[in-house]
Amino acid sequence: MPEIRVPGMLTLAGLLAGLLLGLVLEGSPALKVMLDVAAPVGDLWLKALKMTILPLVAGLLFTGIVETAAAAQAGAMARRTMGFIVGTLALSALVGATLMPVLLSLSPPPAGMAPPASEVAPQVPGFGDFLLSLLPSNIVTAAANDALLPVIVFVALLAVASLRLDEAPRRQLALLFEGVAGAMMVVIGWVLKAAPVGVFALGLSLAARSGAAVIGALAHYVVLVSLCGAVFLILAYPLAVLGGRKRLGAFAMAVLPAQVVAVSTQSSLASLPTMLAACRRLEVATTTAEFVLPLAVTIFRATSPAMNVGVVVYAAHLAGVDLHPGAIAAGAFVAFVTTFGSVSLPGTVSFIASTAPIAAAMGVPLWPLGILVAVEMLPDLMRTVGNVTMDVAVTAGVDRSRNDARVLAEGEIPG
Repeated sequence: MPEIRVPGMLTLAGLLAGLLLGLVLEGSPALKVMLDVAAPVGDLWLKALKMTILPLVAGLLFTGIVETAAAAQAGAMARRTMGFIVGTLALSALVGATLMPVLLSLSPPPAGMAPPASEVAPQVPGFGDFLLSLLPSNIVTAAANDALLPVIVFVALLAVASLRLDEAPRRQLALLFEGVAGAMMVVIGWVLKAAPVGVFALGLSLAARSGAAVIGALAHYVVLVSLCGAVFLILAYPLAVLGGRKRLGAFAMAVLPAQVVAVSTQSSLASLPTMLAACRRLEVATTTAEFVLPLAVTIFRATSPAMNVGVVVYAAHLAGVDLHPGAIAAGAFVAFVTTFGSVSLPGTVSFIASTAPIAAAMGVPLWPLGILVAVEMLPDLMRTVGNVTMDVAVTAGVDRSRNDARVLAEGEIPG
């Protein structure tokens, strides 16, 4: 994928400037004049984001499924690794779908948030609608109507079907989707370069509608979404103890340097050398660590389904959308499937690519995501630390299961 640089600090500064200006000028004639310009600018930026979502998700999902299937065919260790990964990601989607509604019922967002006056209440799917929407009667019509859930199912089936083709046509099809994804990444990079302006406009409009309530809502959002990711940071420790048979203190000390690098870089890829060092300290076989960790960094993001579903459920509350169980089920399903198409990119890019399809499947408008993307660098710290810790724990678990399988094959009883 092409390298993309996102002005994260400028985007956050743009949001803060828009919010503060809207609060300072509240009720003044000057604010009305500024809103006449800011409102269409914000809407235009949101539309620019939205136009990239369908081709980007299709390209990434197809490529991710093909690469995941190829990895699973690499031998017994690969199958064990994929078993850990798929099970954890499914659990992550379930955690996000259940935990965030509970957190919101215990601690609701600050009152006073108001949607744009032009925003039309979306149609929230029930459980029956969710089942009926899984398969499109016409894929072109579904795409034209922004029905991302059936498009995602169709692309996933197409990717799985391509695995049955001969090498030449399979590779040509994979290259097509890879090229589409790469080109869309360039386009979304261009759009996100304008994020400081777009987010400033959205923040100004939001502050004019909602006042100081927006400040409390953003802080509340960061805490609750981070809690969804913290579940998997915490779960990594019992996984290492029970699945990898490592002492709790030894695992905590070994993984700490990788966590420090994760916080400072906000990149799982940059943390890979320290993760390898952690595995050496834990006496994980070198062959296991050098196979599992690069694979995990590429396709395994344990916190992503939980936090992405949590983001959209929170966005629904900000937008005043009442979610039915069917809508949440649709979001959890999309979060699980699209995780296999995620890539190691700046948090702002992956935030839009990951949460927008979930929002579309759940019937949640896009405008809250345009605001929340500006503060993504804060919960992204939890994403990275949780993912890095879980990567090391899964590697220890795979190594232990590999040793147990070898001992059983030799006719001994594993201790």
